[in-house]
Amino acid sequence: MFEFIYLLLKMIRKFKRKIYLKRLIAKGLKIGKNVIIVEDFFFDPSHCYLISIEDNCTICPNVRIIAHDASIKKILGYTKIGKVEIKKNCFIGDSVIILPGVSIGPNSIVGAGSIVIDDIPANSVAVGNPAKVICSLDEYIRKIKKYVKKKKVFGNDYFIENLDEKKIEKLLQSIDDSIGFMK
Repeated sequence: MFEFIYLLLKMIRKFKRKIYLKRLIAKGLKIGKNVIIVEDFFFDPSHCYLISIEDNCTICPNVRIIAHDASIKKILGYTKIGKVEIKKNCFIGDSVIILPGVSIGPNSIVGAGSIVIDDIPANSVAVGNPAKVICSLDEYIRKIKKYVKKKKVFGNDYFIENLDEKKIEKLLQSIDDSIGFMK
């Protein structure tokens, strides 16, 4: 019974997200082809026409894209607004906050929990608060490829629904001193 209720609630949330996204698109949000938007997200509903996400991007859970800043509204009587552009082939990690007036260049990665207040150039990896470029995408890929050679890469049989105690132990041993990899 619990599993049925869980699946029903999951379907309802998915339906609500689709409606929310359709409303934002109708008000001017631009989303390209093959864009993956995972779970909960917040795209500034009052200024969604200032937000564009180009083709082949991944937006992870809990990402917030904010195209306005009302911090000076009471003091000066106006709100700052700015475009937010996420160019092609970007990966925006879990819980990233992107503030107004920012462009994220094509083929870039913004790490989980980052707060983007300035433009991120093309082919970059940026992390932190505020987000700063730490390396090029090519450097990052070379680093990961070198590192993955020393590690076991786990397949679909290690996804949560397929795990047993033996698999969990094997996985934990593999990542004991660092990180691991899954397909």
